[in-house]
Amino acid sequence: MRVAMSKRLLAVSIASVLGVVLAASGANAAKYGPGASDKEIKIGQTMPYSGPASAYGSIGKAEVAYFKMVNEQGGINGRQINIISLDDGYSPPKAVEQVRKLVEQEEVLFLFQNLGTPSNSAIHKYVNAKKVPHLFIATGATKWGDYKHYPWTMGWQPNYQSEAKAYAAYVLKNHPNAKVGILYQNDDYGKDYLHGFKEGLGDKAAKMIVKEVSYETSDPTVDSQIVELKSSGADVFFNVTTPKFAAQSIRKAFDIGWKPVHLLNNVSANIKTVFTPAGLDKSKGIISSQYIKDIADTQWQKDKDYLAWKAWMEKYNPGISLIDGNYVYGYSVAYTLHQVLKAAGDDLTRENVMRQAANLKNLEVPMLLPGVTISTSPTDYYPIESVQLAKFDGEKFEAFGAVIGK
Repeated sequence: MRVAMSKRLLAVSIASVLGVVLAASGANAAKYGPGASDKEIKIGQTMPYSGPASAYGSIGKAEVAYFKMVNEQGGINGRQINIISLDDGYSPPKAVEQVRKLVEQEEVLFLFQNLGTPSNSAIHKYVNAKKVPHLFIATGATKWGDYKHYPWTMGWQPNYQSEAKAYAAYVLKNHPNAKVGILYQNDDYGKDYLHGFKEGLGDKAAKMIVKEVSYETSDPTVDSQIVELKSSGADVFFNVTTPKFAAQSIRKAFDIGWKPVHLLNNVSANIKTVFTPAGLDKSKGIISSQYIKDIADTQWQKDKDYLAWKAWMEKYNPGISLIDGNYVYGYSVAYTLHQVLKAAGDDLTRENVMRQAANLKNLEVPMLLPGVTISTSPTDYYPIESVQLAKFDGEKFEAFGAVIGK
């Protein structure tokens, strides 16, 4: 009887110990959402590899190349990154179709860097209803920071309204009697800049803005709009366009002898894809904003971040121009995601990925300007909030003034 009792007690003790061990191992076990496993993290994006904004396609190529490098170095926390990058042609209906495919068929863990205000607007409600992280999207529309109503969506770059206010402040200080003409894309992207610029001018907006003209992405050219703006007598030109139309407007203004103070939004201030096709001589004097180092500026070419970026370009993007700023942008935002996934560890649920993205503290990212860091919180979905104005001298941008913003 005593022996039997001892055996029962021993069995209970062993079971208790095993229970504690299993509970402990269970507490530390990896947690996975769709698209994640011990070996892989599957993410999705749509890019305009075709269509009127195809110049931005190089951003997607850069991000795919960045994670190819990461995978060759062992991945993130031992997992390979499988980035599925699909063409949406800068078409909202196509973006909806491709995003549904990524979420419902490919079952990606989250979306990363989907490009374009119109395309992201079309999927905004869908991804939030599905509770799919919609991270670091490639558009600066102000609405991407609406954490209360869209907690699964977050931008990355400075928002358009803040950028536009920086241009307005420049005009008020340096050209207080200006007559301003504005060209803008007739959608949420263009109207966001327009709103911010007017807000920046304040009660002087009605008097200073003498002409506003818009264009559709389906328009073949913006030549007639440039002629109309010149005829208005405008001596300051606020140019809110995507690359194709930015190049056209620069060239047409030069060709008809219109020489206003030319303010060009950051997303088209690209030497390779805009100024070179338009003509570097015709682009001289354009003022834009920066938050990323200008790779054409020789001051950065001994910088450790630049040298690392250049080595990456030569290995993973051979033959690509070293003055295409889209490859810097893609590299920097991919690095940001890299840090988020490292911080997520083995908790690869959609909730935790979003939690880590919303808890970045003064993150220093390669190729951002000195003093520009990334910070987020559950109530601050604007990762980058600083810009510096710069003027194109025919070869490179020269920054001037102080960094504006945080």
